[in-house]
Amino acid sequence: MADQGELRRFLLESRPVRGHHVRLGRAWTELRHNRAYPPAVAELLGETAVATVLLAATLKFEGKLTLQLRGNGRVPLLVAQCTHEFELRGTASCEGDVPAGAGFATLVGNGQLVVTIETGRAGGRYQGIVPMQAQSITGCLEDYFMQSEQLPTRLRLQCAGDACNGLLLQKLPESVADAEAAAATQRMWGALCDALDALPAAALAHGTPELLPALMGEHDCRLFGAAPVTCRCGCSRERVSDVLRSIGAREAHEVLAEQGAVTISCEFCGRSYRFDAADVARLFTSGSAPAGSATLN
Repeated sequence: MADQGELRRFLLESRPVRGHHVRLGRAWTELRHNRAYPPAVAELLGETAVATVLLAATLKFEGKLTLQLRGNGRVPLLVAQCTHEFELRGTASCEGDVPAGAGFATLVGNGQLVVTIETGRAGGRYQGIVPMQAQSITGCLEDYFMQSEQLPTRLRLQCAGDACNGLLLQKLPESVADAEAAAATQRMWGALCDALDALPAAALAHGTPELLPALMGEHDCRLFGAAPVTCRCGCSRERVSDVLRSIGAREAHEVLAEQGAVTISCEFCGRSYRFDAADVARLFTSGSAPAGSATLN
C-alpha cells in the first residue's frame, strides 16, 4: 500500500490535537507521467499535491477539495484536486524558463491561494481565498487555516524526486475553564510544533508508526488504519467526445482538414485523445448528442 501511496490519521488521547501523515508513492509518479516539468515546478506541484491530500483528510463528508495557486510568476496557475476517497490529480502551467532552484516567490509571484470544497449537493460549494504573502506553500496554507478555519495548523511538506511526503498537525477547539489547563495545552502545542520543525527530512518518508514516536514523544497517541492514495483523472474518451461536440461540427472539420485529425489533451493528466475523420463523422451523425458535460472537470 505504501508503494502506491497512503494516508494515516492520528490523534492524541488526552489533548485536542489531531494529525495526518501522507506518502504519495506511485501516485506521484503517475500524476506527472505525461508531463515534463522543470525540477522546481515539479517540487512545488508535489508539495501542493501532498497538501491537498492532507486537507482532503479533514473533510467530514463526501466531495472533493481543489487547491489552486494563482499568481504572476513563472507558474501562473497550479491546481491539485483530491476526493474524499483520496483520488488525486494535479497540473501546473509554466511561462518562460524556470531557473533551477527557483524559490516560491519566483514561481508564484504575487497572487492568491484558493481552496474550493465541493460536496456534490445543491449549494454545497465553499471557497476560501487568501493572499500568498508567505515564502512557501506551507506558510500560505497555515495562513489559510488561521484566517478561514480559525484552527492553529502546522505542516511539513517535502518533495524530492520520486518521494513526496507530508504531515499536518491541528490544535482543535477546547472548552477549558481552568486557565492552568489551557496554558498546559498551549505549551504542549508549542512543543509539538518545535518537534515538527526539528524532525529530520528523512523521517517524513518513514511509515507513520515509525514516525510518531519521534514527533509525539511521551504523549499517548491513537493511530488509525491506512487509506490508499491513488492518482486518478476524471477524463475519458466519452467526456472528451462531449467537449468536441460542444465545439461544433464546423470547427471540428476545419481542424480535421488542416491537421488530418483532431487531438485534445486533458489539462490535468496530459493524456491525448485522437479523433480521425471517421471518429468525427460519427460524433456529428444526426441524433448523436453530448452525453455529459462539455468541460473536463
